[in-house]
Amino acid sequence: LVNTSALSNCKALPPWHQEGNVGRRGAAAMAGAEEDEVAPPAPHPVDPQQPMGQGPAAKRSRSEHHHGAGDAPSFRMEDLPVDVQAVIMSLLPLKEAVRTSIVSTSWRMLWTFRCNLSFKGPRYLHENDTKIQQAKCIETVNCVIQQHSRIGINKFSIRCGLFEEDSVHLDRWIRFAASSKAKIIHLDLRFKDVFEEVNHLHLEALLDAQGSSFLRSLFLGGVVIKPHSAICGFTILRRLVLQSVTISGDFTGFLANCAALEDLEMIECSGLTNLIIPQQLDKLQHLLIDGMEVEMVEFYAADLSHFEYKGQVVPIVHHGCSKLKKATIMFSGKKGLAKAFTAVPSILPVKILNVRSVALSKYSQLQKLPTRPDGMFMHLRHMTCRIIVHSRPQEANYDIEVLQLAYCLDAAPQLETLQLNMFYVSSSGVSSAEVVGMRRHDHLKAVFMSGFRCYKAQIKLACCILGNASVLEKLTIEPRITGTRYLGDNTDLHKILPGVCEWAQLTSERFAMDASSAQQGEGSLQHHH
Repeated sequence: LVNTSALSNCKALPPWHQEGNVGRRGAAAMAGAEEDEVAPPAPHPVDPQQPMGQGPAAKRSRSEHHHGAGDAPSFRMEDLPVDVQAVIMSLLPLKEAVRTSIVSTSWRMLWTFRCNLSFKGPRYLHENDTKIQQAKCIETVNCVIQQHSRIGINKFSIRCGLFEEDSVHLDRWIRFAASSKAKIIHLDLRFKDVFEEVNHLHLEALLDAQGSSFLRSLFLGGVVIKPHSAICGFTILRRLVLQSVTISGDFTGFLANCAALEDLEMIECSGLTNLIIPQQLDKLQHLLIDGMEVEMVEFYAADLSHFEYKGQVVPIVHHGCSKLKKATIMFSGKKGLAKAFTAVPSILPVKILNVRSVALSKYSQLQKLPTRPDGMFMHLRHMTCRIIVHSRPQEANYDIEVLQLAYCLDAAPQLETLQLNMFYVSSSGVSSAEVVGMRRHDHLKAVFMSGFRCYKAQIKLACCILGNASVLEKLTIEPRITGTRYLGDNTDLHKILPGVCEWAQLTSERFAMDASSAQQGEGSLQHHH
């Protein structure tokens, strides 16, 4: 990645710089070097009486005198083919490649054949030097693309917040990427702390003069697009990622022309009421929908193997035979955990399931899930669950979502491993709910529970698992909070750890004794210091 300070002295092409010819002074400016170079050493005087044919022999003689007659000849990069030299130069950071190009006259053009161009600028608007750093980044990008050969571009990436009044530069960058036949384009123009700044991007501009594109991967962030069904040039596009993008137009019609798409990710995009993935995307394997304010999600992707949804509870309809193997469902709102197991029937065939629930309000009773075969996760083997509890002091049942997991496990009779990450924003440890009739699990072997602080709901859930998992090999409790960005609550572990250790020891002895007396094998309960 080229920082904004890289190529900081890069200027527009001077008058003496002709098209397609990078002079020594131009390369020096690109590399941040001074304009006046150190003069090369004076050449050896030539005897006018010496015949012309003796020049090479004399050079060899001097070389042998310097290296020794028996030494192997020294390696010179100039001896390699030009295309190999270009590959070697492309492995250097762009700034170093430009600096290296001024070492030798024959290297002067090598940096212009780099296949990967990545630029990085400021991403936060409210920093002191944002304007200066942004201007440097824009100047650097413009200088590089003006002198680049436009041959063999693989990746063109810019991560820099861009103001709307700077859209003229965006148009120039897109024309360069399209004319260079770039295979990967990554344009993230968002300011992470401001959402008002948007840039209009015309998808047609990413096509070449013939209306086609060599794009295989496209990332757009912080722009406004107007897709429509007449855009037909993205026939080999395999990955499309849209983040904080405003969409106005016929998005479904546009997707129908991207038949080669395998990965579609939409994060915090706006402008769509219903998200419909057309049946033409029969090669789609991964679909991610995160933070989208849509009212319905409908897709026809027959080969979809990984589905991720994060947001409000909305109808999610998957037409056709499902080949899903992995799903991530993170519903926000009341009873999000139970709805993750009941509201999306199309995820029932998965083998790996990730769920998340944010408990913002209490409810009086647990919700039992259907245990009929057509409503159960008969193929589920591995599950990861993250529960965030916003409880209030001296109020019960705010952490009932933890106990709800016991009934959710009833819908996965073949489950083998469970990872549960819990985080209590605040807790009184009060829970009056009870788990009644948790079914027996004959395949559950390993359970890991992080954020375990001996709250009543946590203890009840752990005891339910220990009492009903007949082949359980170990249940590991971890007081530290993991699997979430809220890690500040790990500071008081020295107060919590003694009580957790004592409970773990007593509970392990109790269930080991029960297991021994019932001749059900030996289980164990471990705790992490």
